[in-house]
Amino acid sequence: MNKVIKVMVFYLFRLNRTDVRCQVSQSSPQYFMRFLLYNIRYGTGSSRYFHLPVPFGGYLKPTVANIERIASFIKSLDPDVVGLVEVDSGSFRSDRQNQAELIARQLGHFHVYQSKYRPNALIQRIPILNKQGNAFLTRETIHAQTFHYFQDGVKRLVIELELEECVIFLVHLSLFFRHRHHQLRDLYGLVKAATKPVIVAGDFNLLWGDRELQLFLAATGLRSANTSGAPSHPSHAPHRQLDYILYGPGVRVTHFEIPAVRLSDHMPLVCDLEIDKNTRPFT
Repeated sequence: MNKVIKVMVFYLFRLNRTDVRCQVSQSSPQYFMRFLLYNIRYGTGSSRYFHLPVPFGGYLKPTVANIERIASFIKSLDPDVVGLVEVDSGSFRSDRQNQAELIARQLGHFHVYQSKYRPNALIQRIPILNKQGNAFLTRETIHAQTFHYFQDGVKRLVIELELEECVIFLVHLSLFFRHRHHQLRDLYGLVKAATKPVIVAGDFNLLWGDRELQLFLAATGLRSANTSGAPSHPSHAPHRQLDYILYGPGVRVTHFEIPAVRLSDHMPLVCDLEIDKNTRPFT
């Protein structure tokens, strides 16, 4: 019975959200956006047998069926913008298909994909690894897309997506503390250069806890949408907060949740935002 009630409340919330968006005129400075962040682990799932018959063997298994399940789940949430971390752009495991493109097609969205490694990095010569990246999906008109690269780490990509109302940065930070520290310094510079309301999202890999973010948040004025610090990893027994949606001046969170789905080793973050399009955060 509790599960039925939760489902009813969720769909009533979606209905109310749609009504609100319909009532906002194009001339209004307020814009309502549903943002979804999801580390999909290249569609490889979260099975207890992931590391069988060899450690990390799950990364080599076919992903097409699970990507279909992920696409259906995302579609049910009706997001305006989706940030996908760990996307396969066309290795043998995804049947030579770009997973971001497949999901975007089901949603009727535009998509932006880029490898998470530098274009001239040696890792780009290694099969499978050279098909790994991050992506944005959106129904909104894309004003600009820019690919930045951190100075340190192996995973260096930052995707900057400029929409009419805001700028969104998507990241996947290093597993090594020193590299993460340097990457946050680089990210600070990108955030402070923005001339529209800012959202920063991604897998931050804060293995030492959210204290790693304190200086970055203080310097940028960004805040976390996950005010309770709820964990999102691993999906079968979450106890780590690795995934973050951060937002700056001119952005207000109206709803935040972490759906308990196990289509990846991470759980997704869903955030409804109200954006003041007239805000110039750092000018």
